[in-house]
Amino acid sequence: MARGRSPRPRPQIQASQDAAGVTRCRSPRLHTQTQASEEGAGVTPCRSLRLHPQIQANEKGAGLISRRRRCRRGTSPAATASLPDDDGMLWEIFLRLPPQPSSLPRASAVCKQWRRIVGDPKFHRQFCAHHRKPPLLGVFVWGEKQEGIVFNPILDPPDRIPARRFSLGLGSNRDDHDLLNCRHGLVLVKDCVSGEVIVCDPITGKQRRVALPPAFQWGYFRGVVLCAAGNQGHVHGDCHSSPFKVVLSSVFREDNQPLACVYSSETGEWGNPILGESPCYVEYLGTHATLVGNVLYWPFNSDQMLEFDLDRQKLAVIAGPPVTNAFLYADRQIIQAEDGAVVLAILANSRFQMWQRNVSCQGVATWALWKTIEMHSILGLSLQIGEQMTWMGYDEDNDICKLIAIFLSSH
Repeated sequence: MARGRSPRPRPQIQASQDAAGVTRCRSPRLHTQTQASEEGAGVTPCRSLRLHPQIQANEKGAGLISRRRRCRRGTSPAATASLPDDDGMLWEIFLRLPPQPSSLPRASAVCKQWRRIVGDPKFHRQFCAHHRKPPLLGVFVWGEKQEGIVFNPILDPPDRIPARRFSLGLGSNRDDHDLLNCRHGLVLVKDCVSGEVIVCDPITGKQRRVALPPAFQWGYFRGVVLCAAGNQGHVHGDCHSSPFKVVLSSVFREDNQPLACVYSSETGEWGNPILGESPCYVEYLGTHATLVGNVLYWPFNSDQMLEFDLDRQKLAVIAGPPVTNAFLYADRQIIQAEDGAVVLAILANSRFQMWQRNVSCQGVATWALWKTIEMHSILGLSLQIGEQMTWMGYDEDNDICKLIAIFLSSH
């Protein structure tokens, strides 16, 4: 007598007196009786969807009615989806990650293959080219309590960069250094002790010191640093190994003639001094310069501004918009409109005026009032007596204006 195997407790098996054939049958019900045909000589298997069937042989059947053990597949969970292992497909996926500081480090922590892809210098170049505009990580400002020039991060975790990560290491004495400009990932600082300007790269920690030209060794001046890479497809923000230029300008001279001078890292020399075509009379040079196209603009706290064309190496004083006295000596900043036009933004208390400069085909420039914004209606701030709002900075790459409320108590 043979026994059928079952994954559950054994069923009852009975053999007939005259074994001649075997009929195996599986019942679709629980505890059903299975009988062999009277003249069964072959095997007729039948699968059951239930457990514990009873198997019996009829009186005339000589075969054994048994239950074949069911080969049930385990109810294991579905196999975990495997990660894509094609480098080309992964490359395209990673290019579309958001350009935040935490995106690529998180991807590189998954496995060695992902780390190899996101660590490829070619991938870094394509990643920058794909997103075009890098995110604004923070601003450099004068710290409190003699901290010197410090980095002020503006992103939230996990994208927030610690301030110490971008330390310039220039000391804490404010009389020794003057923060001139930040652009394209570079910081320009004047060393008042040595008579030099320092071009700092906070990402790599590298610095280059450049001696001031004779015309700028004394007196007050403004400075600008900018990337000079001219190759097609270059994305500013990844300019760590690219050539750069430094532009110095001054309007505080005895003859009131504006003066500019350009340094090139490719030649390692200052160019010839460039004089403006007409004199200007200002008391304060205003905020930092803005680069629109390939032209630098410095707004004055009057109805004039300074324009320097980098291509033509031409310095000129141009007329500003006809603002009222309430906006004449207010904070002002040149910004770039979406169509590339020059816009003068003026902030007086909580009112924000924007004037657009239009140039005709004949080269005649005119100003038109673009919009006036009541800042307290947008920000929900109500300035009290002795309080005012002023500029914190302007991000040219992302076209973002940073404002900060300064509280000046009259007591």
